[in-house]
Amino acid sequence: MIEAVTWNTDEWKKRRDHMNKKPLIKKFSTKVILAICIGILIPTSFISVFYFISSSNIVKENVRESSLQTSTQAAESLSFALSVGSDMSDLLYSNKRLQEMVKMDREPQLSRIDKEQNYDEIKTFLNSQIFSSSFVRILYILKEEGTSWGSGTFSPVKLSKYHLVDFDWIQESKKKDGALVWRGLQYDLFSGAGENTELVLPVTRVMKDFTNMGNIAYIQVNLDGKSILNKIEQLKLGKTGHFFVVNDKGQIMIDSNMDKINKTVENPDLFKHIQNKNTDEFEFKNNDELFYGVKQPLSNGWSLVGIVPIKEITGELTKLQQITILISILFTLFAVVFGLIATNKVTKPIKKLTEQMRQVGKGNFKVRSEVNSNDEIGLMSDQFNQMTKQVDQLLEQVKEEQSLKTEAELRAIKHRINPHFLFNTLTTIRWLVQFKQTDKANTALSALSRLLEASMGKNGNFVTLHQELEIIERFLVILQIRYDQTFDLQLTIEAGTEVFVIPRMLIQPIVENAAFHGLVPTGKSGNISIKASTLNNGVKIEVHDNGIGIQKDRLDQIRRKGETKNSFLGIGLNHVYDSVRLYFSPVSTVTIKSGEHGTLVTLELFPKDGGGKHV
Repeated sequence: MIEAVTWNTDEWKKRRDHMNKKPLIKKFSTKVILAICIGILIPTSFISVFYFISSSNIVKENVRESSLQTSTQAAESLSFALSVGSDMSDLLYSNKRLQEMVKMDREPQLSRIDKEQNYDEIKTFLNSQIFSSSFVRILYILKEEGTSWGSGTFSPVKLSKYHLVDFDWIQESKKKDGALVWRGLQYDLFSGAGENTELVLPVTRVMKDFTNMGNIAYIQVNLDGKSILNKIEQLKLGKTGHFFVVNDKGQIMIDSNMDKINKTVENPDLFKHIQNKNTDEFEFKNNDELFYGVKQPLSNGWSLVGIVPIKEITGELTKLQQITILISILFTLFAVVFGLIATNKVTKPIKKLTEQMRQVGKGNFKVRSEVNSNDEIGLMSDQFNQMTKQVDQLLEQVKEEQSLKTEAELRAIKHRINPHFLFNTLTTIRWLVQFKQTDKANTALSALSRLLEASMGKNGNFVTLHQELEIIERFLVILQIRYDQTFDLQLTIEAGTEVFVIPRMLIQPIVENAAFHGLVPTGKSGNISIKASTLNNGVKIEVHDNGIGIQKDRLDQIRRKGETKNSFLGIGLNHVYDSVRLYFSPVSTVTIKSGEHGTLVTLELFPKDGGGKHV
């Protein structure tokens, strides 16, 4: 029985009363607190707060002007690139010769040679436009049916993998009837070899037949996405601040993080400021952190947005504040040095006591403090010694009781499984004798004798895997006589695993269940395979039979473990579960899988000490 912890309350009360009689001002802790407050905290705090308030407005104003200037210049540069895309689209849209060539391709009387010449002329025209612009990367003239054209490495094969009508930008282009349709940064789908694609920013519109204003194709201008993204990434806003581009719906169109493209801005405060057309700078909160933001319109109706934590743009002010605090501390150091020397005599025993506490934290409850004084430190030392002594006694007591409990559980497990095994075997031998099958009875008795000799535990409760397999081989001889069936045992044992130590008769119940519940109901011979392989510092053991398997409801009961104690199947598997739980590391597992082709029981066993080959 664990005894209750008792404390020397009388001595504690005497020491407490003695300490309470001392004036508060004479206590060491009080003096230290007052010295810190008067000598350091008050002047330092006053100077820092005053300096911060007087300087923050200046720093913020400078940062604000710099951020606005940066965003304005970036927006102008980005707007120019976007204007190149819209201008190129206008050029193709208004080119009558290009319209005629696109319409000509639909004429049925056009010869193959003329059609090829027409294709080459359109492609040459598109390539020439690419060379005239540094921002335009790819040009397409796309048709839902028939021939489509593209500049550079345009691949009709890649285009044929898609149905143009499935793209939302095709549908929107039809609705806008000639107006531009912009889409976010993406990888091109229709050019290049293999999976090599370029990063582009596409703008699309329908191509009109000016004679009847009918739709004849789609014009798509793909701007150089990498170049545009570089413009965004080169912008600096603090250390971690960044810029991105959104459309009028708050969806991200350009961002260095491609996962954010076409997604709506998540922060509701930021979204509200982006939608507000009357502001070009703002502040908002994100995860309880205050951010500063700037916004500039772009030529296509989008907006360039930059955000940065406010603490980053006021970083210089924080550094100045830290320098001020450091100077204040240096001035106060001289005043406190003498006090530190004087109090060293008091702090020395505290250090000793702290070191003893560290030893206790490492699990050594044998340590005792040697600090002797009549103040709070002495009282703490005495109570520390009492605590460690009683904890040490309790730990020893708990270890002893736990050891006795474990031994009792193991004995109970053995007493549950052995009677069933002996009863079943002796019943078989009795029937063999009764039916005068003396040869089989003699073989069964001989096997039982050798099996009992091997399982008596003369060398303890543990055996190597090799010894356990010998027991199983003898055990199967008895089972074959008992059920008048042949059970073929197949062993696949990885080198080194045969010396792994396990509890005696850990695998035997699994093999008996495989024979009795899996193979016997088939009425014919069957196979039982046992595989052993290394698994990190443990062993993986697999027992498989090709019997009828276990029904799903019964398998669910076995997995719940608590409902399997009314049959040998339950007793045997409970023995396995309990042995694994008691002898091996908590990460060890027992899993059962069953189907039409048999049952597989897998044991993953890891030693409790985390290494070695022994339990």
